[in-house]
Amino acid sequence: MGLTIAVTRERREGETRCAVTPDTVKALIKLGAAVTVEAGTGAGSYIPDADYAAAGATVAADTRSTLEGADIVLKVRGPTAQETSALKPGAIVVAMLDAYREKETVQALSGAGITAFAMEFVPRITRAQVMDVLSSQANLAGYRAVIEAAAAFGKGFPMMMTAAGTVAPAKVFVMGVGVAGLQAIATARRLGAVVTATDVRPATKEQVESLGAKFLAVEDEEFKNAQTAGGYAKPMSPEYQAKQAVLTGEHIKKQDIVITTALIPGRAAPVLVTADQVATMKPGSVIIDLAIENGGNVEGGRLNEVVTTPNGVQIVGHANLPGRIAADASALYARNLSAFVGLLIKDGALALDLEDEILKAAVVTHGGAVVHEGVRG
Repeated sequence: MGLTIAVTRERREGETRCAVTPDTVKALIKLGAAVTVEAGTGAGSYIPDADYAAAGATVAADTRSTLEGADIVLKVRGPTAQETSALKPGAIVVAMLDAYREKETVQALSGAGITAFAMEFVPRITRAQVMDVLSSQANLAGYRAVIEAAAAFGKGFPMMMTAAGTVAPAKVFVMGVGVAGLQAIATARRLGAVVTATDVRPATKEQVESLGAKFLAVEDEEFKNAQTAGGYAKPMSPEYQAKQAVLTGEHIKKQDIVITTALIPGRAAPVLVTADQVATMKPGSVIIDLAIENGGNVEGGRLNEVVTTPNGVQIVGHANLPGRIAADASALYARNLSAFVGLLIKDGALALDLEDEILKAAVVTHGGAVVHEGVRG
C-alpha cells in the first residue's frame, strides 16, 4: 500500500477551522500520497465534502475509518483520546498541539508511540516562512480583533463631517506589536481610527510609525535590550513594568478601544491592563483581549465571555478569533501544513529526517518519549 494522509473533523468546541482544503488535497496527492478526509471536516469553513472528493480525496464516514492505516494525520488542534487510540504505532501527527498546556494530549501521543509535530514550534527562519502558522493565524486574529471591537463599540471609527455636526474618530490603542498587533493597527487605520501602539521591543517602533500610528513606550536602556535573538519580547524588570504602567495608564484613560496581544512562549500571558486602569476608561469603551486563552492580558476578562464592568467598559474574551474568519484561516493553515508535510515525504514515501532544523525544532514526541526539551521540562 502507498502512503496515506488522513484528516479528521475538528471536535473541540468552537473550532471551525480545518486542516486541509481542496487545493492542498491536490498538493498532497502530488507528493505521492493518498488523502482521506472525514465527512464534515470542512463544514465550519464552508467546504462541502463533494469538493474534497472532486480534488481527489476519499471521504470517509467516521473517525475510525478515516484514520485506519494512516501514516500522517493532519489536524488543527491536537487529537482527541479517541483519535489517538485509533492511530497505528509510528504514525505521524501534525497539528497546533498547544504542547505547553495540553500535557495530557502530549503524554497520550507519546504513550501510543506517535511522532507528533507542533506547528507552533516551527522556527521563524527564512526557509520556514511558508510553514509559520503563528504568523498566518495571528494576522487574521489581529484583523478580526478590530472587527469585533467595531461591532461592540457604539460609535463609528472614522471622522465624519456632516451638516448636523462632526463625528470624532475613534481612538484605538494596540498593546503588543507582533503580527497580530501590526494587522490590528493597519485595520484600525483603514477604518479611520487614530491609532497608538506600544511594545517592549525597540524594533517595533519603526514598524508602528510606518503604518501611520504613534508609538508609546518608556525608551530607557532596558527597553533598548528588550528583545531576544529570535525576535520575541523578554520579560521586563518590575521597575520597568512600573514605569511603563504609569505611562500606559494615563494613555488608556483617553482611549475608546484597547486591543491587547502580548504572549510569551511557554508562559502565562502578562497582565498589561489592570482592573484599576479599566476603571478609568469611559463608559462604552471596548477592550479586546487576544491573549485570553493563555490567561489574558486584562484583569477582569473571562474566556469566551463579554464582561461589562461597573463603569460600562466591555472586556471581550472571545477564544479563537481566527476561527471567526474560518474560510481564510483554514486556507492559510492548510498551506502551512502542506509545506511542512513536504519535508516528511520524498519520492512518495516517508523520509523522516529529525536532523532537519525545522523538524528537529517542531517534534514533540517520538519513539515513545517526549523529546521536546521545553515541553518535557
